[in-house]
Amino acid sequence: MADVACAPSPERAAALPAWINPDLDRIMVVRAAEGSFRSWAESLVDLPAGSLFARITGLTVGGPATYSSVQAGRDLHVELHSDLLYINHSCAPTLEFDMARMEVRVAHGRDLRKGDVLTFFYPSTEWTMAQPFDCWCGAGEGKCLGRVEGAATLGSEKLRGHRLNRHIREMLKENEAGISKGWGIVSDTLTHHAT
Repeated sequence: MADVACAPSPERAAALPAWINPDLDRIMVVRAAEGSFRSWAESLVDLPAGSLFARITGLTVGGPATYSSVQAGRDLHVELHSDLLYINHSCAPTLEFDMARMEVRVAHGRDLRKGDVLTFFYPSTEWTMAQPFDCWCGAGEGKCLGRVEGAATLGSEKLRGHRLNRHIREMLKENEAGISKGWGIVSDTLTHHAT
């Protein structure tokens, strides 16, 4: 019988740093505003820019895009089923979701500090949004999008400086090539506009 990879023993798992064997309760806390539905996540750890924050595990693959799903590929959405769900959007994020590796990393431009609000740039994973919304991230004029609808409506110029997942980069390139040929974007499919 062949050896089978398995999870570490509970004793060994407890000894591993949280960012190797994510026990999200050790690296983040979810907070809620009393009397409202507003919630967010805060860091419980200090980590350098670009480092691994958590692995994305325990998810449901497939299904339609929803307000709580994360786009993991051109036609693939996943539900997180963990406190990672409470990592909200920011145009100046503290984290980056890498859906090809199923990892959450500290944003490359800044270190993460204990108490920082955990955020990621939603258009880095989302081509269109099931529920677009007005942004109130506070990133400042020229940095904040104002309205978050996904990458499809933004174009390369507005996305410059953000790390984008491969499926978003590919769809953006296809969309921009199509627009230069008289094509436009409707939802997540390209359609030709007669001129």
